[in-house]
Amino acid sequence: MTELVLSHFSLPRFHPIADRVRLAAVNGFDGIGLYVSHYAQLEDEGFAPHGLAELLDEHGIRLREIEVIPALGVGADDRIEVAWRMADAFGCRYVQVIGPSGPDIAAAGRAYGDFCDRAADHGLVAGIEFLPFTDIVSVTDARRIVEAADRPNGGICVDIWHHERGARDLAAIAALPGEMITGIQLNDGARVPVDADYYTDCLANRCAPGDGEFDVAGFVAAVRATGTSAPFSLEVPSTSGWAAPDAHIARVADGTRQFL
Repeated sequence: MTELVLSHFSLPRFHPIADRVRLAAVNGFDGIGLYVSHYAQLEDEGFAPHGLAELLDEHGIRLREIEVIPALGVGADDRIEVAWRMADAFGCRYVQVIGPSGPDIAAAGRAYGDFCDRAADHGLVAGIEFLPFTDIVSVTDARRIVEAADRPNGGICVDIWHHERGARDLAAIAALPGEMITGIQLNDGARVPVDADYYTDCLANRCAPGDGEFDVAGFVAAVRATGTSAPFSLEVPSTSGWAAPDAHIARVADGTRQFL
């Protein structure tokens, strides 16, 4: 059975945690992802870790993903320490990493390898998300770094948004070893950007699988062809959807299941 995770960014960045967990539970998700800055806020409020643990247990939901560590972990010590606390308290599976990586692949591999070693000490697998607005533009770019790092818990996050708006190379995704895919993010959108600014568009204008113009079926088939066992994480930031979060998350869950 495919594990489904409600990504942090499918709801506003600091959406109330009780409602976030409730929405995951009522829509049949197995777990949630959580942004490190939101978790740090919950710590400051005295709610994490113990209150959060009770909330998750009440709804039968697990904290599975940690978002997001920049620069392959270089110079991000404050965020990293929060991530380690999250992993240790909740047995999280996965931590997401992004660029920039710099022009030297060997150096990037060393940096990512070091981060993966530290993550392994906390029971985590890591995934580099390729983003066309960083210097890790495509799945091929991410694969070069992962292969240079050569760590058993280091892999790639494949997000359909950045695939469709970037290289659109399904063959490169299907050619990945299954164990190299550590994260999968699913969503949908318009082929032509709604907002000319890539960063703004990707954090405001996504929609549920099946409600846009992406080749969701082709993407899912390519990912599954690798044999990966990674969960499907639904990352659907939508300012229009956030106006009615119950309907938005229900549509995300229903849309996803038609492809899985």
